[in-house]
Amino acid sequence: MAARPYWKGQIRLALVSIPVEIYSATKSGATIAFNQIHEPTGKRIKYEKVVPGVGAVDPDEIVKGFALAKGKYVLLEDEEIEAVKLESKKTLELTQFVDSQEIDPLYYERPYYVVPADDLAEEAFVVLREALRHTKKVALGQLAMRGREYIVSLKPCGRGILLETLRYADEVNKAQGYFRDIGDVKPDAELLELAETLIDKKTAKFDPSKFHDRYVDALKDLIERKSKGRKIETDDEAPMPSRGSNVIDLMAALKKSVEKPGAAKKASAKKAPAKKTAKAPARKKAANG
Repeated sequence: MAARPYWKGQIRLALVSIPVEIYSATKSGATIAFNQIHEPTGKRIKYEKVVPGVGAVDPDEIVKGFALAKGKYVLLEDEEIEAVKLESKKTLELTQFVDSQEIDPLYYERPYYVVPADDLAEEAFVVLREALRHTKKVALGQLAMRGREYIVSLKPCGRGILLETLRYADEVNKAQGYFRDIGDVKPDAELLELAETLIDKKTAKFDPSKFHDRYVDALKDLIERKSKGRKIETDDEAPMPSRGSNVIDLMAALKKSVEKPGAAKKASAKKAPAKKTAKAPARKKAANG
C-alpha cells in the first residue's frame, strides 16, 4: 500500500491483540488559496515571529509554553511532551459495544480505514470484523494520535474495518438551545402530503460523484477572466429572493413544485402541446414511474 499509515499499533479485545495499521479514509478537496498582497507594490506580505522589545527571533529559540498566569509560563520541550506515557498511543482497547443507532451523528468526526498489519494478524482481524457484522454492534475505545486522545468507534467496512473518531460530550452544543423558540405545532395535513410527494419525486440513490464544489469552479472562472484583463462586474445590491409570507403562498409553491414534471430532462426532449390540462403532469409521472 503506497500510503503511509496514520497510526500503527494493536487493537486489544480482552486477551486478544491484533496488530493493525490505520489510514486516512478522506482527502482534501479542491480549494482556491489566496495570498495577502501589498497592493501598492504587488508584493506578497510575509510574517515574522517577534518578541516585544527584542524583535525578530530565530525559530530554534522558540519553545512551547503553558500560561500559568499573565506573563508566567511553564516551558516544555517537544521531547518532554512526546514522553508522556499513554497506553492508547500504541494500543486501542475495545471497552464497550453499542448499537450503531445509539450514537448521534453529531458525534462522528473523521473516518479512517483499519487493516491488519501482516498476514499473521489477518485471522483475528477477520473474526473481529465478522463478529461486529453479525451482532450489528459498534466497538468503542480510546486512541491517542497526533497530540490528543480520541474516542473512536469501529464497524465493518467491506473486507476491512472503518474507524471513526468521535467528539467528546463537551465538544457538542446541545440542540435545545437553538430549537427552543420553534413552536410545537402540527403541520397542515395537505401541506405535509404535498411536501412528502415532492420528496418522493426527488428521491434517488446517493451518488457523491454527481456533486462538485461549484464555488471553486466559479472562483477559477473569476481568476481566469481577471488574469485576461476582463472587467469584473459586481452586484452588491442584488435583491434578496422573495419569500412567501403565509400559508396560501406555501400551498401554491408546493402545488406548483409537485405539478412540475418529475422527469424534467425527459420531458424537455419531447415537444409538449402549447396547452395542457392540469392533470397532464400527474399522468406523465405515473407513466414514468
